[in-house]
Amino acid sequence: MKIYTISKDARQSSEALPVKATVTANKMLKFHNTLSNKIEEFHPLSGNEVKMYICGPTVWNFAHIGNFRTFTFGDILARYLRYKGFDLTYVMNLTDVDDRIINEASKRNISIDEMTAPFIVAFWEDMDAIGNLRPDIAPRATEHIAEMIEIISTLLENGKAYESDGSIYYRISAFPDYGKLSKIKFEGNIVGGSERIDTDKYEKEDARDFALWKLVDDDDPTGWEAPFGRGRPGWHIECSAMSMKYLGETFDIHAGGIDLQFPHHENEIAQSEGATGKLFAKYWLHGEFLKIDNEKMAKSLGNDFTLRDIFSRGFSPLAIRYLLFSVPYGKQLNFTFENLKGAETTVERLNDFKKRLHEAHLQDGVNPHLQSKVREYLREFEEAMDDNLNTSVGLAALHNMVREVNTALANETVLTEDRSVILQVLDSFHAVLGIFPDESEELIDDDIEKLIDERQEARRSRDFARSDEIRDMLAEKGIMLEDTKDGVRWRRK
Repeated sequence: MKIYTISKDARQSSEALPVKATVTANKMLKFHNTLSNKIEEFHPLSGNEVKMYICGPTVWNFAHIGNFRTFTFGDILARYLRYKGFDLTYVMNLTDVDDRIINEASKRNISIDEMTAPFIVAFWEDMDAIGNLRPDIAPRATEHIAEMIEIISTLLENGKAYESDGSIYYRISAFPDYGKLSKIKFEGNIVGGSERIDTDKYEKEDARDFALWKLVDDDDPTGWEAPFGRGRPGWHIECSAMSMKYLGETFDIHAGGIDLQFPHHENEIAQSEGATGKLFAKYWLHGEFLKIDNEKMAKSLGNDFTLRDIFSRGFSPLAIRYLLFSVPYGKQLNFTFENLKGAETTVERLNDFKKRLHEAHLQDGVNPHLQSKVREYLREFEEAMDDNLNTSVGLAALHNMVREVNTALANETVLTEDRSVILQVLDSFHAVLGIFPDESEELIDDDIEKLIDERQEARRSRDFARSDEIRDMLAEKGIMLEDTKDGVRWRRK
């Protein structure tokens, strides 16, 4: 069964992250819980264990920058939970069967597996590029049909689902709490379906009812056999089945974009709690919309940029990452290329600061006052993150610390025993924000010079393939080459 359990090395596990919090500090962590519409202290269901599910991509195309705002919010959330010392199990699903995927596969005359495979690969490449750590488990919907059938069978047995013309629907009237997440008041027949479900295609008892299982023809390759007839799952049942399989019938955190709050998450609650009779998820966190130049992102407007679109304009992954979390997840973010240029400058300055600190020639000794100030900035950062992941205030603490240390470097009051403390604090910021380049992959100046010499020798030998290979490799590491009449110049991007 392909559930895409990520290896420890690939997901850069929590063992590599600094752990700062005590049990007392954990009690300070607060989130805005969409379910209660209140700021609540976070208390896991079971001791120090936290189980978290985030709705992942529908792999019918490349994920766009709005999707990656949600996934980066999820990454910051996961990183901070681990930083606080929680034992986290993080699940993100891959939706690899729905109407769009089936339609696109049919147009191309390929199977849905052939349709989705390259976009799954591309998604993980993009996640890695932007610095989002991979989830512990990344299940695919098509590999969990049996679990979906089991839930639907239970709902049929207890009267919360019914059959109509071969398809199975959830009976919303049988779940009095419907609407408790979105706070929508349902009067009369208000359509509660999704753009992925044609509400006129099937006969339903109530226009609000949604499809759990869709009838398909016997020869349809996108169908699966079930006790209630050959068909394929509705979109909403997929997440209920995958989340409960790996996290249990009740788990701590369910997160995703605000666009999924209704109907997707509302329907997840109805069918999950309708089947188990138990609370589905204790805390619901939703990331707000990303706009492009103050306009809604839309394919028709040509502003549904993918990460690859933005990379092609010369922007670095870290700059995109920085901009995506520069505004707290619960507030709308206006994405502009002017703002992205500013983020590019900011991350370059942060990287230059860290290099300068590494390379500075310091006088022997210790500056207790400076060390105390640096630790105070980290405390301010943690307080901000404890307050519903307030990344903008957290970043202010980081920049204030950088200014303080830069002033001390200029005044030569950073001493030898201070450097390791400052670098440890920077590592703590990085453990949560992922804002500095991976030093294990960063080339030192001597290595760069050696590769440039090898490239020059390859060009003299007319081995242009090797010459191009070295140039491309350096470019991937952020090293830009410029061939001039005076020789090769290079700079870090």
